[in-house]
Amino acid sequence: MEWGAIWLTIRLATATTVILGIAGIPLAYWLAMTRWRGRFFLETLVALPLVLPPTVLGYYLLVLLGPRGFVGGISETIFGTRLPFSFAGILIGSILFNLPFAIRPFVAAFRAMDRRLVEASWCLGETRIATFFRVTLPICWPGILAGLVLTFAHSVGEFGVVLMIGGNRPQVTRTLSISIYDQVQEMRMEAAGQTALVLLMFSFLVLSLTQWIGRREVGV
Repeated sequence: MEWGAIWLTIRLATATTVILGIAGIPLAYWLAMTRWRGRFFLETLVALPLVLPPTVLGYYLLVLLGPRGFVGGISETIFGTRLPFSFAGILIGSILFNLPFAIRPFVAAFRAMDRRLVEASWCLGETRIATFFRVTLPICWPGILAGLVLTFAHSVGEFGVVLMIGGNRPQVTRTLSISIYDQVQEMRMEAAGQTALVLLMFSFLVLSLTQWIGRREVGV
């Protein structure tokens, strides 16, 4: 068992989930509540990774994050850091690739909420920020939690985007999925089977947790 790959995968999935939770909840709330006509375009942009092949997304990110790319050029000029084939690079790719898995459940949770409860809070003198944290978030928490769990699980199993942006650098960009690929290529089938079993068990547990959260949300 490659513990380095396991630890790297957990770090990547945790960082992706935390960042998407912090940035995604306000964005999802705005998408759910706004009447702006252009929100359809933004929602389509957020959902694009669902249908876009990982290699295509990985290619464009590699160009964008490279030394001649806009983001990569700024990073190298200001911080002296090259993003391709680094942990920071695969983290950016993971965040963008998992965007719909976080945002869409968040938006669905906010839209399903009874807005009369929010309006009642405003009538009682609560500010919008206080209402958001005291009323909106507690009501929508099951849906938000489901989105966070799905984001973490999907991050754990990433392969195409991570391989395109990060390559296969042990202790730096080599995740569990890439480790399985290498083991199969080297005909180390027993090791690949053990690693795959870990991911299978984890996926089953995550799916069970998501189903349980959904049943609690509908009161079943």
